[in-house]
Amino acid sequence: MTASSSLADLLHAAVTAVGGSERPGQVTMAEAIAEAIDDNAHLLVQAGTGTGKSLGYLVPALAHGERVVVATATLALQRQLVERDLPRTVDALHPLLRRRPQFAMLKGRSNYLCLHRLHEGVPQEEEEGLFDPFEAAAPSSKLGKDLLRLRDWSDETETGDRDDLTPGVSDRAWSQVSVTSRECLGASKCAYGAECFAEAARERAKLADVVVTNHALLAIDAIEGAPVLPSHEVLIVDEAHELVSRVTGVATGELTPGQVNRAVRRAAKLVDEKAADALQTAAESFERLMELALPGRLEEIPEDLGYALMALRDASRTVISAIGDTRDRSVQDEDAVRKQALAAVESIHGVAERIVEGSEYDVVWYERHDRFGASLRVAPLSVSGLLREKLFNERSVVLTSATLKIGGDFNGVGGSLGLAPEGIEGDDLPQWKGVDVGSPFDYPKQGILYVAKHLSQPGREGSRSDMLDELTELMEAAGGRTLGLFSSMRAAQAAAEELRGRLDLPILLQGEETLGELIRTFAADARTCLFGTLSLWQGVDVPGVNCQLVVMDRVPFPRPDDPLMSARQKAVEEAGGNGFMAVAATHAALLMAQGAGRLVRASGDRGVVAVLDPRLATARYGSFLRATMPDFWYTTDRNQARRSLAAIDAAAKAAEK
Repeated sequence: MTASSSLADLLHAAVTAVGGSERPGQVTMAEAIAEAIDDNAHLLVQAGTGTGKSLGYLVPALAHGERVVVATATLALQRQLVERDLPRTVDALHPLLRRRPQFAMLKGRSNYLCLHRLHEGVPQEEEEGLFDPFEAAAPSSKLGKDLLRLRDWSDETETGDRDDLTPGVSDRAWSQVSVTSRECLGASKCAYGAECFAEAARERAKLADVVVTNHALLAIDAIEGAPVLPSHEVLIVDEAHELVSRVTGVATGELTPGQVNRAVRRAAKLVDEKAADALQTAAESFERLMELALPGRLEEIPEDLGYALMALRDASRTVISAIGDTRDRSVQDEDAVRKQALAAVESIHGVAERIVEGSEYDVVWYERHDRFGASLRVAPLSVSGLLREKLFNERSVVLTSATLKIGGDFNGVGGSLGLAPEGIEGDDLPQWKGVDVGSPFDYPKQGILYVAKHLSQPGREGSRSDMLDELTELMEAAGGRTLGLFSSMRAAQAAAEELRGRLDLPILLQGEETLGELIRTFAADARTCLFGTLSLWQGVDVPGVNCQLVVMDRVPFPRPDDPLMSARQKAVEEAGGNGFMAVAATHAALLMAQGAGRLVRASGDRGVVAVLDPRLATARYGSFLRATMPDFWYTTDRNQARRSLAAIDAAAKAAEK
């Protein structure tokens, strides 16, 4: 911080530059973060919707003067930071700081166009031959059109970042022009290394004062041991309530028959017949077992699966050694073919070995998808130890979100991050404190939390006809303007189908169009309603009169047969804790807080959050869940809810006229 410019001056300049107004919570947040950075301390900050938390952390980060990494969960926030908030803030602070901080975005390698793939073609499986996908894909096909557009775009783009391509392309098309870090030849060995988009992004990050990345890359940086992010003194994690699930995702391994067979085909040209046959035989045994696999957790690895995995592990190890020992000049673009084959086989070996070794800290289960078939998965029982060791070491860490206090305190989220309860001291325990800076919104006056106490309790199956009747009445009273948040896609589809027949209102359903397009359509028309599942609970920002009723069909507990959640719950119980409250109720509380947060997005917003599950009012855990949600005025009176919605609808229509 410069002596001549206080934090208050800097924040005022930044807020003015983005056309906002300072809010007490934002000032408190910025001061707390500046203090944590100065003290090399750790901080959890709950900042409600409307606080302006991006500037609340960017200003002290830019004033700090040393490199800061900002990690977010969503692409939308990354873009907002790099395209809007940071440019304006840097311009505003430049005269006061007397320097111009640099900033850059950094993502995983597969997010960037690979010029080698683009120009040399993709190493393909043997039965398809080695060919240039641009020649092979019919120009009139969707894939062909996407590939031709990618080739044209490669001459125009400065970043090669997939998210800068508008409109986007399918995952299949993108996979033809991108590589994972394991498949990359390396800049020194690649003919296009000097022009590489991913390498250029890394170089920009090394020169930047603020590096914006995502939770997944942060997790890879922590887990894999090889640093991906440049060294930094301060880490700021936004949308921190998502961090544990993103880190778990990165630490999860998967084996599928299709994946194993692709590895076999890629390696076959590069090794002797004996090694290739051994891997092929192991792959066939694994595939036969997976055809019979039933979804669910494997508390012990069945003997036949154990043998199949050991065979895969051993055959993979032999192939990995053999690929390293042989050269075959007859293979076109041999280095790329070899690198892709190695990456595929190393992945098989790593997951098979991990499951065979059978750590007590891993959970193994079968999954089955209608479209993709069966998969075998392995995930850590907990990532708290990993996060404690890797995240809070040798840097100041600030974690922020609108929902970090679960049931009234920070200790639930803190525990999932590997932190001891606030205030507990110990030699190997990171010290931290939690700060709740509130929200600028007057929740009791702007919103109502209505719990339909009279409805029947939701069971695992069944039509819940009384819930659909209630939903119909509420949507009629609201005149549309409804965001329906459902605990499963099946429930969302059933409700949309039923209510399209009952109501003269446009009802959009997640999956029928891209999420961005659905949200734009919903935001543009007051009568339109939008139904969907998990991503809508957190991903919708529609201020104003077009979202005045947010409905949750039930408390979103994890499914009882969810292998990872049930294993975590059981582990808490075996350690003497309350597994239901620590895992299932905490999961539901976070989602409900996020879902309820969709209602009030601006100071003039009014509306109702309706929970069509009586357990929120009647169950012992109901008060815990409500304590995590915004402090709306609370009622179980159905007539009050309908009257309020009708009045809000009438006021909105009068204002429109």
